[in-house]
Amino acid sequence: MAFKFENLRVWELAIDLSAEVSKLVKTFPAEERFVLSTQMQRAADSVALNIAEGSTGQSNAEFKKFLGYANRSAIEVVSCLHLGRKRNVITEDGFTRLYASFEGLIIKIQALKNSF
Repeated sequence: MAFKFENLRVWELAIDLSAEVSKLVKTFPAEERFVLSTQMQRAADSVALNIAEGSTGQSNAEFKKFLGYANRSAIEVVSCLHLGRKRNVITEDGFTRLYASFEGLIIKIQALKNSF
């Protein structure tokens, strides 16, 4: 692979979870299409995008900064999960599964950040 981020497991996991979010938001009702679904998808995409951007041609300090952004975006997705559950557009099972997945991703990103 040509780019450093393509070898990072956290980036691969972020890509996979973004795809899961994409599947989920496609089930949302029309009134959420341009509200919660858009925000949630952009935040999920931002996790992988920040990992990639920070890893390429940057110093360790800069990479750590972008990993922090990635974690913040992942936390934003978790907050969107809560909103979706409250609005009854995300089932309890869907919430629990994605919540656990993003919790694991956040832990992994933080561990990578702490390794520098």
